[in-house]
Amino acid sequence: MLNWLYEPGMIGNPVNNAKSVVLTEEGLRESECLFNQLFPSPSQAAKIDN
Repeated sequence: MLNWLYEPGMIGNPVNNAKSVVLTEEGLRESECLFNQLFPSPSQAAKIDN
């Protein structure tokens, strides 16, 4: 699973046995965009409902 995120550059190299990963700048931007799509703020949700 980690290689799937590593290959497009979403996370740093997961080779070690660490229990956490580091997001790259691109991964951080993409995760924020997806989070906002899945969990819109109340003002954004009102725009979607109208």
